[in-house]
Amino acid sequence: MKAELIVRRGVLAIVFAGLLAGGVCAQSQDPTPQQPDIQNDKKDIRNEKKELAKDRADRNADQRDINHDKRDLSKDRADRNADQRDINHDRRDLNKDRADRNKDQRDINHDKAQLARDDQKYGANSAQAQADGKDLHADRVDRNMDQKDINHDRTDLNKDRADRNADQRDINRDKRGH
Repeated sequence: MKAELIVRRGVLAIVFAGLLAGGVCAQSQDPTPQQPDIQNDKKDIRNEKKELAKDRADRNADQRDINHDKRDLSKDRADRNADQRDINHDRRDLNKDRADRNKDQRDINHDKAQLARDDQKYGANSAQAQADGKDLHADRVDRNMDQKDINHDRTDLNKDRADRNADQRDINRDKRGH
């Protein structure tokens, strides 16, 4: 069975080769000269090779641009993420500073009430009243420092938000390919 199959294939291959050879012979015996067609074909091939070389150069330049944009995109994302971390840190600082300021305000209110009680009980120039006045002053200084910290942290927070938004715009622009 296998031998039959091999012989059959061999015969078909020889017949096919003969047909091809006959076709080639028939074409080569064409009495009309094909010299101008061959020259035109060679010229077309040369021009197409030049165009292919230009296309390859364009493709390579485009790939370099794509790679550069990918790197820019990665850097912009890293910047945006760093800015977001800064925002989160500034918000935590802001919340802590506000809590400190509120605690200092409660201390001020408590010291004012204590001073008023000591003034009534011991007199305005008593040692207790003077100590309460010093505590009140120290609490006001602390509150004012906390308020300055709040203002500074709020400024930082706004700057970090602006930076993050600018980085996000850069990411969006790089995604569009501009």
